[in-house]
Amino acid sequence: MLARNRFLLLVAVGGAMLAIVSLSLQFLNLISTGPMVEQQPFKVSDEGVSAGLGKSRKRVFPVPHTQPPNPISEAYSYCNIPNRTEQAWEGHSPADYRLLSVQVMIRHGDRYPLYSIPKTKRPAIDCTLSSSRPPSHPLLNSFINHMGQGGRGRWEPPLGSVSRLPSHSACEIGELTQIGVVQHLRNGQLLHHAYKQHSLLPADLLPQQVWVETTGKSRTLQSGLAFLYGFLPDFDWTKMTIHHQWSTLFCGSSCDCPARNSYLEDDQRRQYRLRVANTNLDRTYADMAHTLGLPTRQLRAANPIDSLLCHFCHGLPFPCVPSGNGGTGGCLTLAQFAVIRQQQLDDEVDRRKAGLYRKYAILAMYPYLNRTALKMERVAKASETSTRPRVGGEEIFTLSSAHDVTMAPLLSALGLEDAKFPRFAARIVFELWKSPSASQGQAKRKAGKGQKSSLKDRGVFIRVLYNGEDVTFHTAFCLSQDRHISQPLCPLNNFLNFVRRDMFSIVNATSYKEACYRPFG
Repeated sequence: MLARNRFLLLVAVGGAMLAIVSLSLQFLNLISTGPMVEQQPFKVSDEGVSAGLGKSRKRVFPVPHTQPPNPISEAYSYCNIPNRTEQAWEGHSPADYRLLSVQVMIRHGDRYPLYSIPKTKRPAIDCTLSSSRPPSHPLLNSFINHMGQGGRGRWEPPLGSVSRLPSHSACEIGELTQIGVVQHLRNGQLLHHAYKQHSLLPADLLPQQVWVETTGKSRTLQSGLAFLYGFLPDFDWTKMTIHHQWSTLFCGSSCDCPARNSYLEDDQRRQYRLRVANTNLDRTYADMAHTLGLPTRQLRAANPIDSLLCHFCHGLPFPCVPSGNGGTGGCLTLAQFAVIRQQQLDDEVDRRKAGLYRKYAILAMYPYLNRTALKMERVAKASETSTRPRVGGEEIFTLSSAHDVTMAPLLSALGLEDAKFPRFAARIVFELWKSPSASQGQAKRKAGKGQKSSLKDRGVFIRVLYNGEDVTFHTAFCLSQDRHISQPLCPLNNFLNFVRRDMFSIVNATSYKEACYRPFG
């Protein structure tokens, strides 16, 4: 009996101690007791957008200790055909955090080849838009109609003379296809739903609160417009100015950087040496040239992978030629395609090891990253002047419609070198968030009349997402950041310090000017 009473006493005391420890941990904010924003990714499919029912299993970074990537499955991923459910984590944050701004860079959607394979027929693809031809989208018809009103918008030269829609029944070189349009209607619609709950854009939107920029290529302009329409259906043209970026690096007036070009040339020499050393690639090109009746050098110069990717992504048979005219005749094969794709994947691995491309990328993307940082800093400071969000008309949403040669160095500059090469219609998103504790501190400072805080104390945070996956804590500026429940996001100050100083350490410099103009060697 005595033993039983002692046992019951121990159970009671133990339970009380556990309760005390739990309450203490909650008091110390080591356990989050507040509700989190619903952590289900948004899904977009042909039927529309919905909240996901489970965690996304999509991998932006390759899983370690697995077989090397399969070049065929990687090619399917690169095509990004809009016939599957897409998941996204944009717009997710801890409870009560306020979204201040969003900046997006996209790669243009699926396009017709820039190169043709000699002696073969060009792929037969229709670049006109029709909702009766798959793949389509519920917004496609209204998008086409809305583009017809584009004359009401403002266009920086030479964009006003560029067609707002792809329109050739036989696609022209580099022209955006219907697949490319649908890819970005889906992208824009997905982000529309992701940010709708945060009331990112006010109903009385000011023209200066949205910034849209693109290069002068029709495929980037049209991709940007498709994304914008998915994001802001039936937007008011009179409030839109479409800005022109003359450089694919989006470097504006800061493009001059001699050292940048030197690093790129060094990396291109590395790339050439790797290709020359690949005997399997040499044999493959020789076999293809023998089939077509071409000198191997001429076939290499035609960059056949560009055209073959178009056939692959559109489900078209690879090119065939009859015998004669110097060649054995026959069809180019999937196995040959796989060899060239594998070499491209091998090159990405070798590029990371060599490190030359990263140095190029830092200098190539500094101007864009600096603009991004300045915009975020302005919005963060403006958020302190009022408890009402987005006072003063600062840029809330920025869209930059770009190319693979823009996004690839941007990923590298951010330290996301293990990320996959930008697929068609890839997107990188920068989100700026403000914590509820910062808003409370702001009110207290106002009550204290004039006490100022540094940006470090303002409770503003950055998220970086690549194709819908949160990659913030893979970036160079947040890789070593302690991530814990009481602060699950990355401080904006980390990003600002990275752009203004830390990123140049890889080229042994402390500023963009020093890195660009000192003697290279």
